[in-house]
Amino acid sequence: MAKKSDDVKKPDASANLVDPGKAAPAFSMPDQTGKTHAKKDYVGRWLVIYFYPKDNTPGCTKEACSFRDMQTEFEKRNAAVLGVSPDTEKKHAKFIEKYDLNFDLLADTEQTLCSQFGVWQEKSMYGRKYMGVVRTTYLIDPKGNVAFRWDKVKVKGHDDEVLAKIDELSA
Repeated sequence: MAKKSDDVKKPDASANLVDPGKAAPAFSMPDQTGKTHAKKDYVGRWLVIYFYPKDNTPGCTKEACSFRDMQTEFEKRNAAVLGVSPDTEKKHAKFIEKYDLNFDLLADTEQTLCSQFGVWQEKSMYGRKYMGVVRTTYLIDPKGNVAFRWDKVKVKGHDDEVLAKIDELSA
């Protein structure tokens, strides 16, 4: 008897997390306006790519607003910020408008980028297992390599941690 697709155990993507020192995966992904962003567009700058589960949820909103509020500090350090979730371009546009976000959100509706960076993983809530984004941030250096990775990010103070790491690595 053939197994239903729900019965097939999904591979643990955490084995695919990209370690510091390795080249960041190449990507090309639309933002909230449909404009495509690619890794090559950020060569010569620091790039903060933060992966989050869903627009308009408490933790994800707090994280986005923290990056928004520190945007000037990121710009001073020649760093761009991109948020990535499986939400659609339309949902991202509404999220950006609602919270006046000043950076782009990539719409990874097929979980391609999330999988490439190893953040699309099996999760569990109330005993139910499902696939989803594990909150993770990557700092990509100006040459396109992973300089640092924060796993299972705690939102409070995370923006300051990222800025401090850029300062440390730039010194």
